[in-house]
Amino acid sequence: MRIAFIADPLESFKIYKDSTFAMMEEAARRGHSLYALLAEDMYVAAGVVRAKVSPISLTGHEDWFVRGAAEDCALLAFDAVVMRKDPPFDAEYLYATHLLSLAETQGARVFNRGQALRDYNEKLAILQFPEWTTPTLVSSQPERLRAFVGEQGDTILKPLDSMGGDGIFRVSPSDPNLSVILETMTLRGERTIMAQRYLPQIVDGDKRVLVIDGEPVPWCLARIPKAGETRGNLAAGGRGEARELSARDREIAQALGPRLKADGLLLVGLDVIGEHLTEVNVTSPTCFREIMDQTGLNVAGLFIDALERRCAA
Repeated sequence: MRIAFIADPLESFKIYKDSTFAMMEEAARRGHSLYALLAEDMYVAAGVVRAKVSPISLTGHEDWFVRGAAEDCALLAFDAVVMRKDPPFDAEYLYATHLLSLAETQGARVFNRGQALRDYNEKLAILQFPEWTTPTLVSSQPERLRAFVGEQGDTILKPLDSMGGDGIFRVSPSDPNLSVILETMTLRGERTIMAQRYLPQIVDGDKRVLVIDGEPVPWCLARIPKAGETRGNLAAGGRGEARELSARDREIAQALGPRLKADGLLLVGLDVIGEHLTEVNVTSPTCFREIMDQTGLNVAGLFIDALERRCAA
């Protein structure tokens, strides 16, 4: 197959932990041809979604790729287009998803689908599954948010467009900085944020549960906060520990899996703290490499298996 990966600049990859690299490596091992492009390389001419795309080959060394001569072609020329650009989900990201949706109408196979990327905001998507979540409020109004903190006590505040734990605050009703935090995060009532009851089980890990083609991967990665830190995100200094899924992890993943698959999501990363779903990650879910290194389970192989099945259907 010819597989095009829409990703961040290849030079920025940390291949020892990069899930997109793990996908590429597995695809290359199976003899598939790899191509890379940035989201901004896509354009529409005469109604057709096209892109400047470079073939790449993997070297197996620290300088891990060789880029071939760029080609200009329609996205439908590829057997699969894999969207792996990291958030933030800003206006440019939104425009890219619209181009991907248009490309799908022209015959391109896109994973995850553009419509699904729009429908599943990584913070707001949990609102579709309230039976699995902790008490949650989404609002731009500081007084409404303050009342929620008063009701719930220990509370997490998070922006809706960040990743890696950026911009997250843990607050309480007695926090002397609560007013300024709410005013700053909401731009004095002009920006919507999320508030969730704090889950003390975070000390045992914020678990990333991967769902591939509707099925849970049997191991997750528990991201354990460093001492004195609320956030378990690896980007915030958390430590990753691979674990077999608990009964509750599996229950959540199996309940959501068929819906996620039907909505066009080949790969999803569910974030679970304790017994509760806290996020649904669809843009560029990670943790492949950590699970693979610690367990020997070929997560990238499971993903490429699913990609091959979808493209053969």
